[in-house]
Amino acid sequence: MASSRAVPNLAFRRLRARRSPGEFAAAVRRAAREIGEQVACDARYIGRVEAGEIRCPNYAYERVFLHMFPGLTLEDLGFAPREHVRGRAPRATMTTATDRVAAVNGRNGTGSPGVTGETGENGETSEESDVLRRAFMTSGPVTVVAASLGLGGTAAAAVPTPRRTPRLVGDAEVMAVEAAVRRIRLLDDRHGADGIYRQAAQPLRAAYALLDSGTPARQSTADRLHAGAGELSISVGWLAHDSGRFDDARSHYAEALATARMANDPEVEAHAFANTSFLAKDSGRYREAVRTAQAGRRAARHLASPRLLSLLALREAAGWAKLGERTDCEQSLSRAHRLFDRGPSDADPEWMSFFGEPELESQVALCHAALGDWSRAARHAHRATALQNPHFVRNLALYRVELATDLARAGAPDEAAAAGHQVLDLLDVVQSSRIHTRLAATARVLLPQRRLPEVGAFLDRHGSTSSRA
Repeated sequence: MASSRAVPNLAFRRLRARRSPGEFAAAVRRAAREIGEQVACDARYIGRVEAGEIRCPNYAYERVFLHMFPGLTLEDLGFAPREHVRGRAPRATMTTATDRVAAVNGRNGTGSPGVTGETGENGETSEESDVLRRAFMTSGPVTVVAASLGLGGTAAAAVPTPRRTPRLVGDAEVMAVEAAVRRIRLLDDRHGADGIYRQAAQPLRAAYALLDSGTPARQSTADRLHAGAGELSISVGWLAHDSGRFDDARSHYAEALATARMANDPEVEAHAFANTSFLAKDSGRYREAVRTAQAGRRAARHLASPRLLSLLALREAAGWAKLGERTDCEQSLSRAHRLFDRGPSDADPEWMSFFGEPELESQVALCHAALGDWSRAARHAHRATALQNPHFVRNLALYRVELATDLARAGAPDEAAAAGHQVLDLLDVVQSSRIHTRLAATARVLLPQRRLPEVGAFLDRHGSTSSRA
């Protein structure tokens, strides 16, 4: 936990060597998968470890780090002994079901970084922090999401509203907001948006209640709280977007943008504009997609993150493609590639962990598809599926459905049907209206080719799946 007594962890920094925090975080995630753990490690988490803010990792991270560096102990890695960090027993009144759920998540490796099992230096957890955890960790109307949280599908009681009387806001509250963001992103990667949108709105309300009623102890705490609330609003907006609730998504993105501007936070502002551009494109407002991507580029120009600028160039390219402006689209795509090729940076925002080469290829494919270049689109979509880590099931399903659509329109029905079967294989795990809608569109394109055995089998299976949905 962040503290004025934090001492930089130089031993851990030496182990990172010449890798950037983002690259090292990726290595941590790979090591976790090797031993069956799942940790939402990112550049910000690595930075907090190196700054000494995380004095001892949770049990999932401990297992991963000891796997990465066999023969070393936590102390060798620069961490304090666990009993020194968590030696004080929490008050009996805080031994709640929420705490037990958090402990289970930590043992199962599903806890978010810097959250599971953590309490304040005095062993207490604030009311708002507990509300935020309870809101997201114990609400589970969808069985697959609840199971992933270790809840066995049990729905929680109603979440109490945070109190409105002024109070001092510290690290525990801010970390709970940041944890909710990470947990939403992790579940979205695994399952898609449909099953978690409603429950994700609960911690969002609690976060903005903190902004309304809290008095941060320090300016740095206030900045983190605003950034966390803005990112949480964007994350919930994305869930709305991906599940087809475009009006809700637009409202959440606008709220995030307002929060970012009030706090003078260009990183959150650029993120809000990037998502708003994506939404505008999906909503048929193509010139708005271009303008908001350009606004995001202006917000991000001093952030020293070529990858962020690359993503914004892709958002702009998508708008131009939908407008049929081939030259402008190609110029934006060229800029996106040049910026991407500069590689990752320590300044890359945490939320951009999804933006690797598979996502780049997928976005390029969408641009060529919008321009009617179906064969080129299929080549890029195939590359996206080949490069995508299968751990990120939602994205893999999305790339495969894009490939199926492109192949169907490029005149390769058998290959399109095969890709469609691969999407259907993932739909028991993934719940995304966007994927279902695109797969249905692919089926309609393939309908005239129904007599082909592969196509007929896909259409029959898709029809059966759709009737059960």
